[in-house]
Amino acid sequence: MAKLLALACLRNKGWHELSPRPHYPSMPRYPKGGATVEEGSEEEEIREAIEDAGFEATLLTDAVSEKSVQVCRLQIRGMTCTSCSSTVESALVAIHGVVKARVALATEEAEVHYSPNVVSYNQILEAVEDTGFEAALISSSEDLSKIDLLVEGDLSDHSMKLIEDSLRGLPGVLDVDIRVELKKVSLSYKPDMTGPRNLINVIEETGNFKAKLFPEEGGRRDAHRREEIKQYYRSFLWSLVFTVPVFLTSMVLMYVPGVKDVLDAKVVNMLTVGEIARWVLATPVQFILGWRFYSGSYKALRHGSANMDVLIALGTNAAYFYSVYSVLRAATSPHFEGTDFFETSAMLISFILLGKYLEILAKGKTSNAIAKLMNLTPDTAILLNLDSEGNVIGEQEIDSRLVQKNDVIKVIPGAKVASDGLVIWGQSHVNESMITGEARPVAKRKGDTVIGGTVNENGVLHVKATRVGSESALSQIVRLVESAQMAKAPVQKFADRISKYFVPLVILISFTTWLAWFLAGRFHAYPKSWIPSSMDSFELALQFGISVMVIACPCALGLATPTAVMVGTGVGASQGVLIKGGQALESAHKVNCIVFDKTGTLTVGKPVIVNTKLLTKMVLREFYELVAATEVNSEHPLAKAIVEYAKKFRDEENPSWPEAQDFVSITGHGVKATVRNKEIIVGNKSLLADHSIEIPSIAEDMLAEAEKMAQTGILVSINGEVAAVLAVSDPLKPGAQEVISILKSMKIRSIMVTGDNLGTANSIAREVGIEDVMAEAKPEQKAEKVKELQAFGYTVSMVGDGINDSPALVAADVGMAIGAGTDIAIEAADIVLMKSNLEDVITAIDLSRKTFSRIRLNYFWALGYNMLGIPIAAGALFPSTGFRLPPWIAGAAMAASSVSVVCCSLLLKYYRRPGKLDNLDIRGIRVE
Repeated sequence: MAKLLALACLRNKGWHELSPRPHYPSMPRYPKGGATVEEGSEEEEIREAIEDAGFEATLLTDAVSEKSVQVCRLQIRGMTCTSCSSTVESALVAIHGVVKARVALATEEAEVHYSPNVVSYNQILEAVEDTGFEAALISSSEDLSKIDLLVEGDLSDHSMKLIEDSLRGLPGVLDVDIRVELKKVSLSYKPDMTGPRNLINVIEETGNFKAKLFPEEGGRRDAHRREEIKQYYRSFLWSLVFTVPVFLTSMVLMYVPGVKDVLDAKVVNMLTVGEIARWVLATPVQFILGWRFYSGSYKALRHGSANMDVLIALGTNAAYFYSVYSVLRAATSPHFEGTDFFETSAMLISFILLGKYLEILAKGKTSNAIAKLMNLTPDTAILLNLDSEGNVIGEQEIDSRLVQKNDVIKVIPGAKVASDGLVIWGQSHVNESMITGEARPVAKRKGDTVIGGTVNENGVLHVKATRVGSESALSQIVRLVESAQMAKAPVQKFADRISKYFVPLVILISFTTWLAWFLAGRFHAYPKSWIPSSMDSFELALQFGISVMVIACPCALGLATPTAVMVGTGVGASQGVLIKGGQALESAHKVNCIVFDKTGTLTVGKPVIVNTKLLTKMVLREFYELVAATEVNSEHPLAKAIVEYAKKFRDEENPSWPEAQDFVSITGHGVKATVRNKEIIVGNKSLLADHSIEIPSIAEDMLAEAEKMAQTGILVSINGEVAAVLAVSDPLKPGAQEVISILKSMKIRSIMVTGDNLGTANSIAREVGIEDVMAEAKPEQKAEKVKELQAFGYTVSMVGDGINDSPALVAADVGMAIGAGTDIAIEAADIVLMKSNLEDVITAIDLSRKTFSRIRLNYFWALGYNMLGIPIAAGALFPSTGFRLPPWIAGAAMAASSVSVVCCSLLLKYYRRPGKLDNLDIRGIRVE
């Protein structure tokens, strides 16, 4: 077992316990192996060295390292309500070696974090099946660096051993598993060191063999869902075959002359042809098509819980076996005239099967967002073959799954980019809307990054693959959305608490209803005229009791939150807003205060030329050629901003500037050089003063104006005369003022916290419309400001992009990271804004409010349905109106309630961002 060192920071005591609420991870982690410390005296030496550095260190033994934790996803079949999912989750958490487990009813999936040194995923599958549910593996951490190959050729044990030895000798190969009967080779490997094409080449070079990717089964979870839909559809159709005749013989044909006589014909004593026919037809429905409810009931009761299957089984059994009793009594008695309820049990099961069929269809649509994301990757890619000097010598079309790191891929117009990468040749526009939600195509040229799954619009690009397979942005987004849909919103606890007592309470109410009506009838507490002519008081009471039992619907309560969260997070992902689970959704709808970072959040984050004022007669292009030629030798950020701006006046991708002679850089002041026999000086006032160059009053005024606007004024002198004033600034992002204004209209307070100086901070705040400013703030001070606002009762969101924002992102109720920011900021945040547009802050909050209002509506419907339906089914309206709810109608209503909740959640798919944002002219920001 790995031994670990626990460190306690003594210097920055304010950094601990920054998060005031449980925090969802940004992404499920899939590392392999564990970090170990060599045993012996070295452990003590390491501990002492850490303490010498000013920190406390304690040696932990027998601890499970986070790095040794793997993740597997399971498909769990047979769950019907939150009682089922709670049972499975409890069983998983109880397994020794399982660190964390989450079970989602809506997706019928589980995500389990476990230590492979202690428990295997096969043992986890067995534990789920011990609870009475079927479990199948969807994916595990091993799949992320694992590939299955099909080997074709004359295979023998000797040749397979040869192949295995060859593969094990390849650097980067971790494990080889060969199944001769399937001609299948399964390999685990390090993607940084090797790739699938290398593995195939090794196999083919070993002998006269051909190797290719093993045919996929086609999404395991999709295959299961399709099969489940088919099963329910077939079951429903077969139930109709038997139920329709039962319904006709009991409800319709009894009123058709001639047919009525046949059905009423006596067979033995009082037993009629109609009763025998209904018994024969209802039995297959009850015990064959309805077997799933018996099975589900047994599994639930075996583990001390009760679910919807228990209610259905009790209700249908009561109707069926009372009918059997009635038939047998009629067959043995010459005077007994009873009524059977075979149509009740058969129609109940048929309607419930129909309801489950519609429910699974609807639930499948709630996860469409993930399916669409997974289908973005192209099937093939064009691989370029390069010589030693990097020249293209050939190309070949390959399966996109065979793309390896550092491959050069050719992307033609209209084709999808096969993997994340860097453009090394060509220019084009790429449509990234399917990944980031950005509607306008983004210009790409040499040095720009592209995302796998996006569409190349016009030019040809050569892209060097940098992240492939599970490392790609698309794969990470899919995992993030999957993880988000697994995470429970705190409001879900409400349904979980109710589900524990719901079914037992319904059974009690059902029994009480039957008993009350039976005793009332026995002691003549109501007129005999209330009893239908075809029943007696016992049968009337039984009908009320069965109706109560089958109308109650725990499913609707269990589906109210997860289906809305699934659709909400999916819609967010399609619009470039990645919401990491129900916790983030629930907190975001309460946000009434947003803390903005300045640099890179409210502003672009890079200095750019915002104004050029020429004081001499000169063509702008010629002027910037001289200035760029002078500044191109400087490494200063302002110099780079000038050179990049000058490129806009040249057509070439990498323009060559005139030669600069006698270049001198004066630190803190500027630069000077001779270009085309002209002396060029670019810098501040003091640099020009040192060279005895007079600054005209108009230039002085422009410098003063620039300073007021938090801009940096740069003077340009040509041959001893001031030729221009340049204003350089980190400009506001387009639409920043409008976004702050809209937030005010939404009664959300905006605050700016920045590490920049007070003058610049106040200037930016005035320009954007923010009144509260905190300048020169260190990272821990940003977090303290967030906690201070929370202490005043605000629900705080932090919007940032840098490493220095991470403590505040964690401390905030909702952390929002700008997608173009650092990985650490994105990791710490609850919501990631992929487009880096501030308008998406409003979209995220509005979407969370719409989603949560849909959750409230779902709960209102689910609770209202049960609170209204149960009394009506119990006969509350019968004394005054004579209205009675037959059990089969109650069952149909129960089935409809689940479907209605899922459909209500599905309406979120038509979410549109606030209309105010459509009126803004917010453009994508590109800083060269």
